[in-house]
Amino acid sequence: MPSDDFGPRARPARPDPGALLLCRADPGDVAPTARLLRDRVLLTSAGPRWSVLVPAGRPWRREGEPVDRVATGWATALAVGAPWPVLALWWDADRAGYTLASGYRRPVGYIWLTDGTPVGEEEAMRTFAARLGLDPAADLPLLEALTRSGPGFGPGPGPGPGFGVDARARLDGLLAVLVRAGVDLPPGLTPGESVDRLREAARSRPGVQEIREPGRAGSPRPASTLTDPGPGSPGTAGRGDERGLPGPLLPYAGSPGARVLALAQVAAGLPLTAWGLRRRDGGWIASGTLLMAHGALGLLYDLGRPRD
Repeated sequence: MPSDDFGPRARPARPDPGALLLCRADPGDVAPTARLLRDRVLLTSAGPRWSVLVPAGRPWRREGEPVDRVATGWATALAVGAPWPVLALWWDADRAGYTLASGYRRPVGYIWLTDGTPVGEEEAMRTFAARLGLDPAADLPLLEALTRSGPGFGPGPGPGPGFGVDARARLDGLLAVLVRAGVDLPPGLTPGESVDRLREAARSRPGVQEIREPGRAGSPRPASTLTDPGPGSPGTAGRGDERGLPGPLLPYAGSPGARVLALAQVAAGLPLTAWGLRRRDGGWIASGTLLMAHGALGLLYDLGRPRD
């Protein structure tokens, strides 16, 4: 019997680099900030009050950037100033891991080698559970099991013997725990899959939104993707108008909301860049610079805009 297009299948032993970004917010709340990634991104629901961003991966596919550093920078840029956390899941041929970013707090993450060998600190799992409000009695033991070498998973709804012990199996186990927090990734959006297959699976979802880099030309977006409003359209970011069409991705240029967003981006980018320079970490520097540049462009446009 033929299997479903996005059903379980054998995954390659050494996967191509890839990443998924889980946001604890509805897609309409995530869309206004998703352009900060400066990549072609697909956005869809991943459970009640959860969304998932599926990037095209240009930084690591074309520019040779390490996927873990890119994913961490993206999660940080999205989470700064947002009232919801961002969880980046990433993998490459040698490792896999996650980064959880939440506001201005230092991101927390964990890494496994390809064979599942843990190379993170167990304290990271406790911080992870606390920041997501997971149950310390029911969920934390399952998370801590993921930090042990070998098949040390217990039975039950969390990680079990069927998950295996390699790095991608550990990410599967992490997601199994997050099901209790409402995460429900669509079929086919599985850690370890190729970017092309992930995006194919995301495009098959009803209501998927496509978010492109500002100023990049391209073919017209499908009706199911985000669309910019016509002149005089009254919609607000992430909300539909009276015709049922999606609203604009960001506040209108020159509006009070756009000025506030630009100032917030500059204010958030300065400390991130300083932190990256002190630590000589390119990911932090890129995140801070991206936020400052985006905000500065918005402020320059506002200053040069004729007043009524």
